[in-house]
Amino acid sequence: MLIRVNGNDITCGTGGRPLDVTLPSIIFLHGAGMDHTCWMLQARAYAWSGWSAFAPDLPGHGRSSGTPLTSVKDMAAWIGNLMDAAKIERAALVGHSMGGAMALEAARLMPDRITHLAVVGSAATIPVSDALLTSARDTPEKAYGLMTTWAHSTAARMGGNPTPGLWMTGGSRAIFDQNKPGTLYNDLAACNVWSTGASAAASIKCPTLVITGGRDLMTAPKRGAELAQIIPGAKLVDIPSSGHMIMAEAPNACLQALRSVIHN
Repeated sequence: MLIRVNGNDITCGTGGRPLDVTLPSIIFLHGAGMDHTCWMLQARAYAWSGWSAFAPDLPGHGRSSGTPLTSVKDMAAWIGNLMDAAKIERAALVGHSMGGAMALEAARLMPDRITHLAVVGSAATIPVSDALLTSARDTPEKAYGLMTTWAHSTAARMGGNPTPGLWMTGGSRAIFDQNKPGTLYNDLAACNVWSTGASAAASIKCPTLVITGGRDLMTAPKRGAELAQIIPGAKLVDIPSSGHMIMAEAPNACLQALRSVIHN
């Protein structure tokens, strides 16, 4: 579906069901250079089990119009604008990597509107190497290849997708290849300078889940564990076999973990 937010047409996945704001709402947030399709399995599962699922393409990503937002705090404020436009009063937030940073900041910004929080493959800071930043700026195709490789465990790169017919690395690369010029660099630069994650995490008041991938090469699982220690009462779930793209590499384990905290 399309929804108008701040003058831009925003594409949103709804898990194959119409948006119904009378149901409990859950919003899935993608990471740097990605789009809403990375959450399609979990969004669909929630949409068909009594939730109103909402997975937006951020401005300038996927099929959404506009230009990418340049800071994590601006992205967090945009989530509130999205909720207003969709007439969603309160929602659970699920964010992957950069999306996890957005979710943390949004939960601090509007604590009365966020019912639950899940941070997947993320941490209190998201430093990006100078080499990757330079590649994303000057040779984005090279950066797409590097990130596609690093984002998946060795087993995932060799095949073995638990969902028949899906190719994890090919799917991720296809999303990267659809990026508008400068989008990935913008996102990585925003992550690199984000410095308020720990204070945001310490302020969280809603039930919170942190999911880590035991073979994550982009956000080491120990950094997710450190984040969980900062968030009051947070539950930590590690999926030992998964790399960074946890929702694709281990969709069932990811969903089971989400449902352990975010449920009716």
